[in-house]
Amino acid sequence: MNFQRLFTFFFTSVATGLAAAFLVLTFWPQLLTPPPPAPSSVLPDNNLGWADAVTLAEPSVVNIYTSKITREEGKPLFKNPLFQHYFGDPRSKPRIHRENSLGSGVVVDRNGYILTNHHVVKDADNIFIGTKGQAQVPARVVGTDPDTDLAVIQAAGKDLLPANLGHSSQLRVGDVALAIGNPFGVGKTVTQGIISATGRHELGLATFEDFIQTDAAINQGNSGGALINARGEVIGINTAIISSTGGSHGIGFAIPIDLAKQVMEQIIKHGRVIRGWIGASGQDLVPLLAQSLGLPENTKGVLLSGVLEGGPADQAGIVPGDIIQSINGETVSSAQAVMNQIATASPGTSMELTILRNSQPILVQLVVSERPKDVD
Repeated sequence: MNFQRLFTFFFTSVATGLAAAFLVLTFWPQLLTPPPPAPSSVLPDNNLGWADAVTLAEPSVVNIYTSKITREEGKPLFKNPLFQHYFGDPRSKPRIHRENSLGSGVVVDRNGYILTNHHVVKDADNIFIGTKGQAQVPARVVGTDPDTDLAVIQAAGKDLLPANLGHSSQLRVGDVALAIGNPFGVGKTVTQGIISATGRHELGLATFEDFIQTDAAINQGNSGGALINARGEVIGINTAIISSTGGSHGIGFAIPIDLAKQVMEQIIKHGRVIRGWIGASGQDLVPLLAQSLGLPENTKGVLLSGVLEGGPADQAGIVPGDIIQSINGETVSSAQAVMNQIATASPGTSMELTILRNSQPILVQLVVSERPKDVD
């Protein structure tokens, strides 16, 4: 009797469990799905850093060593005016000094062309480049462009790996940026930061300014080195910092690679950069200035403050006080943008300018000339 009741209880329990399992599988299958694992504090291997980008770009960044010989005139042997009166002003022999400096550069093709800064190789008598594990080799200056602080040099007898050049026009504030160079001569060094700003100008660092700002540490010796993105592409040439001590304060500037490529191509082709010029200078027409001229505050343009006599603008009838509002139908945004647009035009190019004179718009045709040397 007891056995029969035990069997009945066991059979009923099994049947009830099977029925419950059938109902769960049929109507609530999600109840059997295991919960997702707790988030791990360890990143997967493919996110451990920027090593792949550095591995790709680092071999294309070289150290640049320069030296120049300076002459120091002899000092007077007699400082007393009475002695100088009787014995003249004999001086010690002139002293010759050799000054050494360092910087960085970026290899741009297999012919040994290297992009760097003008101030890195300026007035250098001897230039050598060095890479890891290889002896220094001499290099020559192909051409320089002080207006952008860029230079192209070429190394002799060296099998150099060209860098992958990116597109600086696609940069966004907040993008990762890595600076590679030879700070203070300690050796190849990589620092990491972000793009802090783009299009920086009016800094007084060069005539044509369109800088990338970054907080990746840039120090003495980094000049001419590479600013790269997370894919290992060169997006800029490190150039300058704002600092009260000479060390990095997180405000560094690089020349965008799009601009650097334009300059580099002209230097390799012509040995110099050929720019357009109209012989006029001006400033942005800000609301307060527009109001002082009796114009609506929202009037846009570039107020010309100077026109060189005999220059292209003067020959076209443009006078100081004219306001450039558009070039070839495109509204101007700033004086810097106008200067850059004219500079990129080939000499001999015809331009149509919309000028505001005495509150009346007029059309002016002028022909761009080649920008003379040492012109602001």
